[in-house]
Amino acid sequence: MNDRDGPVLGRQVSSSKRYTPDLLEPIERAAQRRAAGLEAFRFRGEDVWRCYEMSWLNARGRPVVSPLCIRIPCTSPATVESKSLKLYLNAFMQECVASAEDVLQTIAADLGRTCRAPVAVTPLGLAGSGLRPDAPAGCSLDDLDVAVDAYERDASLLAAGGERVRERLYTHLFASVCPVTGQPDWGSLIVDYLGPRLDRDRLLRYLVSYRCHEAFHETIVEQVFTDLATRCACEGLTVQGCFLRRGGIDINPFRSTEADTAPPLRLPRQ
Repeated sequence: MNDRDGPVLGRQVSSSKRYTPDLLEPIERAAQRRAAGLEAFRFRGEDVWRCYEMSWLNARGRPVVSPLCIRIPCTSPATVESKSLKLYLNAFMQECVASAEDVLQTIAADLGRTCRAPVAVTPLGLAGSGLRPDAPAGCSLDDLDVAVDAYERDASLLAAGGERVRERLYTHLFASVCPVTGQPDWGSLIVDYLGPRLDRDRLLRYLVSYRCHEAFHETIVEQVFTDLATRCACEGLTVQGCFLRRGGIDINPFRSTEADTAPPLRLPRQ
């Protein structure tokens, strides 16, 4: 589009209904990590984006509706700005494409150039397993009767000690704030660790302390991962964020000491 002047995030822009690859805008990971005081590449993992509002026209002009799954490795120099991705995907609406495979290959190539790393793009399907919601395995923290008075990230709340355990804990009470719009980002956080037993009350209070904290989804998960790894002596650690949809897209950052790819998981709220 020729009327764009600067990043689309936080700005009203007109919409295109034809393929427009230059709508995509990168977000440099190193800059976000430096701003949060994080060291890069202490973890493995990826960002899983599920894009439910995706359609184009087939060779005969009939609409095709096909939600997509996008996987961006956390080692990529950049990720993609979510509003720019939404505008880019919407621009396929009136584009005639010979096959779904052509669409997937085009999107993967465009995102690969934006993120400067290989990006996997696959169909979710309208009735496939990728769309069935599941409850997370493990133990919920949500019934803990804790008093909370910290709503800005406070890593000093974390504590661990005693016996060495392997367990998975999760909460659906998580929220943070978009650093651009100032609007809340809702989600669930899953922590799978091996090491001294985490104090569950203090873990929940720590996770709730993000409620007024401003950061992007990926930085949030990397911050939680880093705080747990450095303060709780975790020998093995995985942190997964399952955030709710905005603009038809849910974003699911996955950071781990043990795996490069996230397990298939979509929570009922998503």
